[in-house]
Amino acid sequence: MKNDEFAEVRPNVHSAQPEPVRSRARKGGGQAGAGRAARIALGSAAALAGLAAAVNWAARRSERANPPIGNFIEVDGVRLHYIDVGEGPPVVLLHGNGSMLQDPAIALVDRLADRHRVLAFDRPGFGYSDRPKNITWTPEAQMQLILEALRRLGVERPVLYGHSWGACLVVTFAVYHPDQIRGVVAASGYYFPNRRLDAAIAVLNVAPAIGPVVRNTLGPVLGALTGRGAVKALFSPNPIPPTFDEFPASLALRPSQLRASGEDGTTLREWAERTSPRYRQIRVPVFIVAGDGDKAVDYRGHAMRLHDEIPGSRLRIFPHTGHMVHHVHPDAIVEAIEAVFHMADDRAPSNTGTFGDAEPATREEEIITPS
Repeated sequence: MKNDEFAEVRPNVHSAQPEPVRSRARKGGGQAGAGRAARIALGSAAALAGLAAAVNWAARRSERANPPIGNFIEVDGVRLHYIDVGEGPPVVLLHGNGSMLQDPAIALVDRLADRHRVLAFDRPGFGYSDRPKNITWTPEAQMQLILEALRRLGVERPVLYGHSWGACLVVTFAVYHPDQIRGVVAASGYYFPNRRLDAAIAVLNVAPAIGPVVRNTLGPVLGALTGRGAVKALFSPNPIPPTFDEFPASLALRPSQLRASGEDGTTLREWAERTSPRYRQIRVPVFIVAGDGDKAVDYRGHAMRLHDEIPGSRLRIFPHTGHMVHHVHPDAIVEAIEAVFHMADDRAPSNTGTFGDAEPATREEEIITPS
């Protein structure tokens, strides 16, 4: 009987008792895992909050160290920061993405101001200019804002110099408002809808959910760590000139400017798609410049192609030169600006006072290919 009783009890020992034990273990493990996940989430949120506080403190410190250097004008509710020096036929300098008015001004203002009225603007969201969030700041929108600012400042038919993103902006002027300008110098620009890696990267700073987090936390930190290398890449194969030390790079790492850079980076491809079919209509003088060593924009796919599209345009490709042509060859850029004044004088305006019906000048080019 004892053997039979043992046989009857054994199943209860081996099958009935362990099950509650396993159940309790799973329940306890799940609670512990959830607790760990909650602690990690809270810790991460606290770390991001602390980093955001540090980033915004650094932004305010940078603004105290680099106050505005120019004047302000309000246009359609947008406050624009600009400098205005010299007298004579006007020249307007427009900077690229991620930059500020100091970039072209450092290289060109002193070389131009003895015989020209020279203005340089912080484009919307850069430097100390506003960038309202209710507007999509395409090149066309920025053109209209700057056009109205120039009108209020009494600037008539300037020559425009635009670098990189600013080159797209001055070409937009040439397409839509040729009667308001003498001509343009477009440097190191993106003009055709080729795919761009930096546009994909720019999305990180403007994506609806993650964008504000990135630009208020990791974005400025990574920018501070990699910024000097990025500048070297823009200048490469040229060294960074000592004068560029005057550029207030820390202002470019503020969350507000990272938003502006990200938004501008995402607008160019669609702009090129809708604007490039109109390049052949341009009749104002256009001088295109680029470097054959530019790692940001391929000069063959953009500068040379734009030259083929615009009747009467001039082209100069600088050998062994990177993206920052106005810092590497400032005197040559000034020569290009002066050449546009002469080109404009050589073209007879139409009866309406515009260049829209004028015959283009003879095509000129100085294409210097790498050795």
